[in-house]
Amino acid sequence: MATINMPRDPNTLSNYNNWRTKHTIADFTIDFKKQRLTGSVELQLESTTDKESEEIILDTSFLDISSISINGQKTSDWTVKDRFEPYGSPLSIKVPAVAKGLDIYVKIEVSTTDKCTALQWFKPAQTSNKKFPYMFSQCQAIHNRSVFPCQDTPDVKSTYHFKIRSPLPVIASGLPTGASSFEHGKDGESGTLLYQFNQEIPMPSYLFAIASGDIATASIGPRSLVSTGPEELSDAKWELEADTEKFIEVAEKLIYAYQWTQYNVLVLPPSFPYGGMENPIFTFATPTIISGDRENVDVIAHELSHSWSGNLVSNASWEHFWLNEGWTTYLERRIQAAVHGEPHRDFSAIIGWKALVDSVNKFGHDHEFTKLVIDLKGKDPDDAFSSIPYEKGFHFLYYLEKLVGKESWDKFVPHYFTTWLKKSLDSYEFKATLLDFFASDKEASKKLESVDWDTWFYKPGLPPKPKFDTSMVDKCYELAKNWESADFTPSPKDISGWTANQIVVFLESVQLFSTPLTPAQSQAMGKAYSLGTSRNVELSFRYFSIGLTAKDETVYHPTAELLGKVGRMKFVRPLYRKLEKVDRKLALETFERNRDFYHPICRDMVEKDLKGE
Repeated sequence: MATINMPRDPNTLSNYNNWRTKHTIADFTIDFKKQRLTGSVELQLESTTDKESEEIILDTSFLDISSISINGQKTSDWTVKDRFEPYGSPLSIKVPAVAKGLDIYVKIEVSTTDKCTALQWFKPAQTSNKKFPYMFSQCQAIHNRSVFPCQDTPDVKSTYHFKIRSPLPVIASGLPTGASSFEHGKDGESGTLLYQFNQEIPMPSYLFAIASGDIATASIGPRSLVSTGPEELSDAKWELEADTEKFIEVAEKLIYAYQWTQYNVLVLPPSFPYGGMENPIFTFATPTIISGDRENVDVIAHELSHSWSGNLVSNASWEHFWLNEGWTTYLERRIQAAVHGEPHRDFSAIIGWKALVDSVNKFGHDHEFTKLVIDLKGKDPDDAFSSIPYEKGFHFLYYLEKLVGKESWDKFVPHYFTTWLKKSLDSYEFKATLLDFFASDKEASKKLESVDWDTWFYKPGLPPKPKFDTSMVDKCYELAKNWESADFTPSPKDISGWTANQIVVFLESVQLFSTPLTPAQSQAMGKAYSLGTSRNVELSFRYFSIGLTAKDETVYHPTAELLGKVGRMKFVRPLYRKLEKVDRKLALETFERNRDFYHPICRDMVEKDLKGE
């Protein structure tokens, strides 16, 4: 009998408290014709219980498993159990009893299927130069189980060896060790190469990442590369080369030396659903950061910060997602302050506060998902995804920094990231680490006694709003105030010399008007400030949102056009919700037309939005 030993992550069906994955060998061929991965995964699992466990349970979702070997011997003693939404189908493997501390090797021959939720496949027509197919993975939060059987929880970390065969260049979340046309006499399909990567720092399953396509690469710093489509390479290089190394050096001063050897960026095709995904060694980034004005490279500061927060020190479950994203947003803003000046930190936090208010309003002020620590039992973590763990998490850390004083806090930051290096933790362990660190500091300890932990962790809705330094936003608010007057005449001079983010703050202030703009005002704004034609989606997205609220019909079709070019959920979901309110027919037609363009995660979320779920 397997011991019943309840894990603390409710979003996995694996019995990871009995077995721990130590090393993973992912050996796959990318089949662009059939749009699937075929090959095997070998897991090295350590027995972790005193009572010998004779069953390994792994997470799987929509996989085609053909055979399983234990320590090199084929076994037929395995079953894929019934699907349990939203977590997939547990794979149960009977194994010989293994004493605590000993390892077992499980090799599983497996293929992905057309229902795989982690992989997106593009036909050549969906790529920018329309010459070659493309594929990439997005495994966060619980999608790695649809690539291969695994313990799909951030509470388990494994080293990795990638062996990926493809007819096109491959990128993965490991350090490349070379490409060859054959391996030990095992011939691959002609025209394919075997690309190998090692990841010697243990990482959770959601950070497993691969991409393959017509990818070209250029240097953007002494330890950084950018990879993207050949035609986009020079733009991407220009956008990123000025700041990447600067960001790394600032982060190293704040925490400690960068651990992953290289920090590279893969700029993905437009349908990538997130701003970035912090896959180790290779951040996967949305092409919306390549805006020709270097105004959106803060996404890189964010994903880079994940190299410490999230990737080295991980939340133990998605219920404590703020430990990944709140810390990362905090570090990102510290980088901004060091590179651009202290007012930039609060300026960024003001933009973040607006995103937080929007998310809380969307869920409702007393909704479970507006808490810092949330209950995800039986729930899909993707449904809880919002700016709340980022911004409410940031505000908690910002509050703690102000409480104990920056100088003292800055000693805690490297201590925290050293204590939990290569481990996973929950909010209670964070609290204990903080209080323990300051125990010898009477003054700080006294201040920390005033922290209402239960309110911060479990109270839904907005946290207390701090007093921000508004020096960079005051003129944005002033211009917005002018727009409240119906007879205001705009001019391009109004925003002359402004950063794109200052225009963002202005537009967000207009979005908060209790009375929307008139269609005529919306048109005048777009014309005077060239917003409808901007390459910077952060601007066109907000302008179209204002126009849709104003029922300005001249933005309906440009909105639909943008929705066919951008797959980032931050833009796509709100625009569909607003378009659907003013022209449901156009919204539904636009979605149907672009259904195959969107990533499966994005497609599912928009479908739910349009159904009003």
